Amino acid sequence: MGKLIGGKWSTEWYQASAKGDFIRDDTKFRSAVTADGSSGFPADAGRYHLYVSLACPWAHRTLITRQLKGLESAVGVSVVHPHMGEQGWEFAEFPGSTPDAVHGATYLYEVYQRAKHDYTGRVTVPVLWDRHTDTIVNNESRQIMRMLNHEFDALGDAAVDLCPRELTAAVDAEMDALYTPVNNGVYRAGFAVKQGAYERAVRELFSALDAYEARLTTQRYLLGAKLTEADICLFTTLLRFDPVYHYHFKCNLRRIADYPALAGFVRDIYQTPGIAEVCSLEHIKHHYFTSHPTINPNKIIPLGPVVDLLAPHERARLGG
Repeated sequence: MGKLIGGKWSTEWYQASAKGDFIRDDTKFRSAVTADGSSGFPADAGRYHLYVSLACPWAHRTLITRQLKGLESAVGVSVVHPHMGEQGWEFAEFPGSTPDAVHGATYLYEVYQRAKHDYTGRVTVPVLWDRHTDTIVNNESRQIMRMLNHEFDALGDAAVDLCPRELTAAVDAEMDALYTPVNNGVYRAGFAVKQGAYERAVRELFSALDAYEARLTTQRYLLGAKLTEADICLFTTLLRFDPVYHYHFKCNLRRIADYPALAGFVRDIYQTPGIAEVCSLEHIKHHYFTSHPTINPNKIIPLGPVVDLLAPHERARLGG
């Protein structure tokens, strides 16, 4: 994962703290699409394009939201190659990947350069692009999810609401609580450069997973009987856990398969109509095991584990 510095590509890797902790850079584009256009970015059909990786959990959450809201024809999408090399995310041939349908770019950093010629920052997915003003609207996954959920109702399925107004504070609190120990926790473990930083991350991660296991034993979703954005944010990390994070990032105190409720939760979300169509374990494993040479220099992709995502989840008895 390199970055642009003053609009020029650099292969600079992430920095670590003095204690060896992985530090994730903040996203830089934070404009908003609104249904009424008051932001300057009205929610018009065909105007916006989503750049994603099927491997990336942050991008995956926006793709799932687009799918559940029925916005496939309203918001276009381009999918990068799963391998992220020295030039960052690339548009290249791979099953399930696509060309850049807007600019014909070879690398995602070219899209960032087009939006801001002197941009400094990480070149990450997801990216929400505006065809009319020829710029990036937003590259923060949580904000893109919320926009797709609330601002595009006239173009998609308004009956689906992953963050009802009365639950907004609770959904936000759940996603805040998930971020450090779980969503970013697996990266804090995998990219730690000192033993203490790694151990802190792993202990916090499994303490959180233990608590989510207890909660999801008695309720179907994080907020009870209603599927929300928070569940999607938990799902995209858990889907990758046993195939990748358990081994590749050394998050190996337990597997998700060792947690009956969490394993059932993953199968439940995966089997929700439309979601399996935008999940790719092939992209996920190819990306992680080939893109981090300091962790897996020979780029060997494991054959296992075998995860049966279509096995019965038996969670409907909990409601929802």
